[in-house]
Amino acid sequence: MPAVLQAGAVVVRGQGASAEVLLVSAKKDPRQWIFPKGHVEPGESAAEAALREMREEGGVDGRIIRRIGVSTYESGKARVKVSYFLVRYRRAVLTTESRKRRWRSFSKARELVTFDDARALVDKAERLLRKRA
Repeated sequence: MPAVLQAGAVVVRGQGASAEVLLVSAKKDPRQWIFPKGHVEPGESAAEAALREMREEGGVDGRIIRRIGVSTYESGKARVKVSYFLVRYRRAVLTTESRKRRWRSFSKARELVTFDDARALVDKAERLLRKRA
């Protein structure tokens, strides 16, 4: 089974109890809420891809804090491996994609994300940010 490499961003803005996580609607099913993610392009690192996808899908720019996890799943006849990065929000940027975007508290994001591995990423992001505070 061929492997498809992707990268994604768990973008956070604010501090403490007011911290929020960015969610975007999924391309295949806009009723699902996910983190911005997509294919790693040739010559691009996973971190660069995560930042690019965050700008394209989420309409935001930010700074990577650290890598926080890998999600693996099967899509058709391929195994998809997504490297996720915790990113600190800097500013909004123009985007050409028309996805819905939502900033939500950690607890609300945990309820809204579609997949169990995404809930685990929300939990890990929250723990890491609390340690840094």
